[in-house]
Amino acid sequence: MSEIIMGQAHRRGRTWVTHLAEHGVYADGRTLRATEANAVEGLELVGVRAEVTVTPVTPELETLRAADDAREQALRAAVHSLALRRTTRHDIALAARAPAWLVKQILAEQTKKDDSQSPAESATTAEGTV
Repeated sequence: MSEIIMGQAHRRGRTWVTHLAEHGVYADGRTLRATEANAVEGLELVGVRAEVTVTPVTPELETLRAADDAREQALRAAVHSLALRRTTRHDIALAARAPAWLVKQILAEQTKKDDSQSPAESATTAEGTV
C-alpha cells in the first residue's frame, strides 16, 4: 500500500461519510477510523490497494484550522522579531507561550532560508520585518 488516497469526511447524522470520486467509492462509519477502514475495503472491491486518509470537514473545523494557521503565522513573525532583538530562545518561548523546540525549529528554518538568499535579498527581508 504505497499509494495514499485523500478524502474529506462530512458528518451526516451520527455517521461520517466520504466519497473518493476518483475511484467512485463511497464509505461511511460512526467514527473516522471506521470510515477510513470502510473506504479501504471499498477500494479493494474495485481493485485498488491503497491507504486512505480522511479529513473531517465541518464549518467549525474549518474555522479552527484557519485560527491555527493564523496563530502559526503570528508565532513565526513574533519569533523572528524577537530574534532580531537578540532575545534568547528561552525568553522567546516564554513570551510567545510556545514550546522551546518549536522556537528552535522556526529559528533554524529562518537561518536556512537566510543562507539560501543573496545578501541583498536578506537585507531587504530584514528591513521589512523591523
